[in-house]
Amino acid sequence: MRTARAISLLLLLQARRSMTGAELAAELEVSERTVQRDVLALAEAGVPVYSDRGRAGGYRLLDGYRTRLTGLDRTEAEVLLLAGLPGPLQDMGLADPALAARLKVAGELGGAPVAGARRFHLDAPGWFRDAPVPPLLAEVARAVWGGRLLRARYRRRPEADPVERVLRPAGLVLKAGTWYLVARPDEQDGAHRVYRVDRLLAAEPSDLPFTPDGADADFDLAAFWEARAAGFARSLLRETVTLRLTPLGLDRLPRLLEPLAAQEALASAGEPDGQGRVTVRLPVESLDVGYEEVLRLGPEAEVLEPPALRRRLAEAAARAAALYGVPPADRPQR
Repeated sequence: MRTARAISLLLLLQARRSMTGAELAAELEVSERTVQRDVLALAEAGVPVYSDRGRAGGYRLLDGYRTRLTGLDRTEAEVLLLAGLPGPLQDMGLADPALAARLKVAGELGGAPVAGARRFHLDAPGWFRDAPVPPLLAEVARAVWGGRLLRARYRRRPEADPVERVLRPAGLVLKAGTWYLVARPDEQDGAHRVYRVDRLLAAEPSDLPFTPDGADADFDLAAFWEARAAGFARSLLRETVTLRLTPLGLDRLPRLLEPLAAQEALASAGEPDGQGRVTVRLPVESLDVGYEEVLRLGPEAEVLEPPALRRRLAEAAARAAALYGVPPADRPQR
């Protein structure tokens, strides 16, 4: 680890020309005393690194010196595809090769991309929710990156009995803070499946990579996930609510409701009536969910069907009117 850190220090100085001990310590996440020891080790190894004293001082390399350590190895090159995802990389145990890769690129390009790269950040989890890192994520990531078989023990549901499988990992997906492994069982004609990483009870990568066959070589992770996610979202929409929307309600529909449901509702819209209102059929997961979604639209939506949901919304409107002290005679009539 000390050798890797010293190389990172060397590449930082090459990319930025001069850095203080505090800046190097913050970048490498070590103490300033550790930076001093690493600088001394580099000097003893023949690297022309020296320090300038004073307020504007710091560590720098002799003018004209450039290291030849900027060649990327395979892992570092692959990690560059995720270089803008520092949190997920750390969760997968790939933070060190990612840092080394960025520094090597910076060394080749004079440090220009370092500042720019910091202006981009992916915050994958949704607001107001905690997304703990699955304890076996690093092991799963090691199998994915290395193309190795993964012996896994998995619980499909919290109450289900565990099952054991030998899997051929195809990729990892981070969706709204939750990690998913896409893999297929190491069996004849096994289809690709999705496994939640936080439901893995054990994960042991093989020491040797597996030999890809046609199903592995031709697999498109992004296309698979897009189709799987769309199919899963549509399978949840088991009920239908008929709504009459004002023009404002129609405009708000795609912003307030689930995208797939809103898209299908808009596609079902008929011609506006004499008041400019449009009737649509909105697919929902359940009538309870439909109740909550129609409430978001407020007075811009009127439930026509089913009758039970219409009565429930009417009762909610009456309670709201009473809460705000609106006398029954003063309530607007439709």
